[in-house]
Amino acid sequence: MKTSQVNKSPIDDVQIVEKEPDDGGIASRYRGTAADKRDMMVLGKTQVLRRNFKFITMLGFASTVTASWEFLLPLCVFVLIDGGTADLFWGFIIVAIGMSLVYASLAEMASMCPTAGGQYHWVSEFAPPKMQKLLSYIVGWLCAIGWQVYLAGVCFMVGIIIQGLIALNVADYEWENWHGTLLTIAVVAFSIVFNTFLATRLPLIEGTVLILHLAGFFGIIIPLWVMAPRAHPHILLEFSNNGGWSTTGVSAMIGLTTPLSVLIGYDCSVHMSEEIQDASLTLPRAIMWSVVPNAVLSFIMAVTLIFTLGDIQSLLETPTFEPFIQLFFNATQSYAGTNVMTAIVIILLVSCCISEVATASRQIWSFARDKGLPGSNWLSRVTPGWNVPVRAVFVSVVVSSLLACINLGSSTALNAINSLGGVSILSSYFITIGCLVWRRVSGKPLPPRRWSLGRFGLAINIASLLFLAPVWFFSFWPLATPVTSGSMNWSSTMFGGTILFALIYYAFWARHQYVGPVLQVKRDE
Repeated sequence: MKTSQVNKSPIDDVQIVEKEPDDGGIASRYRGTAADKRDMMVLGKTQVLRRNFKFITMLGFASTVTASWEFLLPLCVFVLIDGGTADLFWGFIIVAIGMSLVYASLAEMASMCPTAGGQYHWVSEFAPPKMQKLLSYIVGWLCAIGWQVYLAGVCFMVGIIIQGLIALNVADYEWENWHGTLLTIAVVAFSIVFNTFLATRLPLIEGTVLILHLAGFFGIIIPLWVMAPRAHPHILLEFSNNGGWSTTGVSAMIGLTTPLSVLIGYDCSVHMSEEIQDASLTLPRAIMWSVVPNAVLSFIMAVTLIFTLGDIQSLLETPTFEPFIQLFFNATQSYAGTNVMTAIVIILLVSCCISEVATASRQIWSFARDKGLPGSNWLSRVTPGWNVPVRAVFVSVVVSSLLACINLGSSTALNAINSLGGVSILSSYFITIGCLVWRRVSGKPLPPRRWSLGRFGLAINIASLLFLAPVWFFSFWPLATPVTSGSMNWSSTMFGGTILFALIYYAFWARHQYVGPVLQVKRDE
């Protein structure tokens, strides 16, 4: 495929590809634009999924998956231990700027290579030749583990919030871990329907949820500002060190994981790229238009929480085990009001679960397509007519349900697994952008792209790496000292175990089977 063939007129780029004899049962309106067809040919891939997402629906999808301001509500309690309200305020600004640079780097690569493989494909193209296959394989595993764990974590979060709402309304309710596990599995099962039987309606659902995402935001912050007690502005300068660390600076760095957690995951759109119309342009635009506005909404929510927390002790001792539910009740003094506000959060997080099933399943389907996972031949099949990786969907659902069962024995172990998701995805960002920097510095030309960082590309890439390195490091730290088996952040152990397993599997099996995506690319340099 000649590079010159990529440079078509804007009119060509928006033409819908006509139905071809070997179309996998995909109607012509779902086969994408001429640019999409050229991209798939260059990448050496066959179109087997429906391209039924456009800019607005993809914006809704990304906003739903990351659920930025929604996640901040159950996670904000952790920053009260390390860093305090000042860390939440100033740290959020720093993290938002840093992650915007990271996603700008990813968005440019998405325009070069709009494939569901995402990070592991880009590493395969941009890494030093001697390291391409192994690095690509490791990043593929990091993304697979990261998204599977994230899915389980969100479903579990929804289950625990529902359990907390029951505890608020039923005075004699006895908290049992197995209740949360069953609720989690129910949320996972509910998500199957929208990713199989209603898969063609998913873009419509995402567009609708985008409206609720915005309306629900105001449905939460307005009652808090109107009815909750207000804190003095000096709290914006009060850093705390309730974790017992040697310095407040260390505590503040650990506390950055709270704003960081709500801004990880905007690569979700990348793994849906083979279902987006005119992906090489729509995808990078959707990434950036989802990152910046949602970071703003999250920051406003953070400010709202900072000034309306009220009696923190009552939040920490709440029988709901969810401080934000107690915050709602303290502010409204109404069970009905608290139930409605919490229901908004639950509905939006359930929508997040539905979308995360799509992201997680597409990622492992793509990796299996390149023979990177056990059972790849079975996992990578897409049934004609369905045009959805149904097997990957069910694998994702089974993995999430099994992970939820860990809560029956130890909530500490489950929390460690959830932390593993964040560090895995951050690691994939760092390695991918690092390979792009190597490619730029080595002088080799980058592939054509329709969305570019221009002359600022290298500076933005390097700034991204400088930001990612420290926040990745402190993501492994526990919240407080002295560290016990119950308070230890075991994600470091699990992260190392994951990498070790991947390397062992690679050495004995995958290196003979895994096909580095770069070998299939038909691009003239």
